[in-house]
Amino acid sequence: MKQIPLLLLSIIAFNVATAQTDSTKANAVTNPIPQQLVVDSSLLDRITDLETQVHQTKSGEDHFLVVGLTTFGFASHRTKTDGVVTKSNSIVDPDNFEFSPMLLWSHGSKFLMEFEPSFAGDQLGVNWADISYYVTPGLILRAGYLVLPFGTYSKRLAAGWINKFATDPEGVADLPPLSDYGVEAEGGLQAGTMKFNYDFAIANGMQLNQDGTLQNAGLSPTNNNKNFCGRIGWLPFSNSSLELGISGMSGKLGDPGTAFANAKSNMFAADLNLIENLNPIQLNIKGQFDVININQSNYINPADSSSYSFNNHTTTGYIMAAVRPVLSPNNFLKNLELAVRYGNYTTPENSLNGMKDNSVAIGLNYWISWRTVVHLTYESIKSTSTISQKLGGTPGNITNNNSLYLQFSIQL
Repeated sequence: MKQIPLLLLSIIAFNVATAQTDSTKANAVTNPIPQQLVVDSSLLDRITDLETQVHQTKSGEDHFLVVGLTTFGFASHRTKTDGVVTKSNSIVDPDNFEFSPMLLWSHGSKFLMEFEPSFAGDQLGVNWADISYYVTPGLILRAGYLVLPFGTYSKRLAAGWINKFATDPEGVADLPPLSDYGVEAEGGLQAGTMKFNYDFAIANGMQLNQDGTLQNAGLSPTNNNKNFCGRIGWLPFSNSSLELGISGMSGKLGDPGTAFANAKSNMFAADLNLIENLNPIQLNIKGQFDVININQSNYINPADSSSYSFNNHTTTGYIMAAVRPVLSPNNFLKNLELAVRYGNYTTPENSLNGMKDNSVAIGLNYWISWRTVVHLTYESIKSTSTISQKLGGTPGNITNNNSLYLQFSIQL
């Protein structure tokens, strides 16, 4: 129900009162005998209806808001493998373009519904769709399609207008699959000058593929396994300039009666976030390191259908630092930011996806506003293959990827 503007109601009431006063004065001059004022009945009915609506509609009862984000930019790539160089470029960066409107519906002060569809990589998907119940200031309950609390990058930092670069750190943003159907409890508490936050979730879980990678079990999983995930954050200083976090995720990965019936994953992550003003610059340091372990299983070689095994152990992480002269008196300089990021992504050796990537990214950003930024990013990735020859790989083969990005990002 739409709220009735109180100003409109006041104007109507003032006009009626004025008409009554003017009529009374006129009658006093022309006719000393008081006469009842005749007012258009439709106007009285309108006032009565407006009063009823104002009485029934309570401020904050229902609110609907559409926000969202978009990322658009140019990308140029140069790849060198075995001395062979290939080049490509695109006006629309297909790997990082995104248009994601977010629909928010607040019902009273306790319930919030969120839905964010996304058009990215020529595909239409959903980032999240959930409902939250605000139990107390220190506890929120949530259910639906969630971003799971493993590390901080995917849940807090992946949006283009928050990220300091035009690209995500390899592996951290999408390994393991961090969106799933589940329930969640998150909140925080004060402990003297320190603060703690927590975020725990139970989700449908993941399934192990024939090549040793993971995928979501989906809305209707074929097993009864569930995935348990959680993160605890610690802010030791009273100004909350530093946050340290640890995360864990565990669950079974296979259907009963299959070769992966006993497959299980155990994952751990550590993250940090530091923001400090050192006149005249602001220093921003962020990082995350993930470890993913899947117990021993046998896989099928697609080349000859033979059985093989490997140590299914993956590590991925990044560390970045950015400086911005936010306290500079020069308006142009204070909106510039220089950022550097190092990343490592190591997948299981002797697997179909075995590789060791080391990446370095350098970014120059210009902040048009606090939620609008232009990224100029150069990234270099050196990838060394660790795929076994039995699987058709060439161990030690090196691929160098060099990319330049010009990207515009905005939060609407």
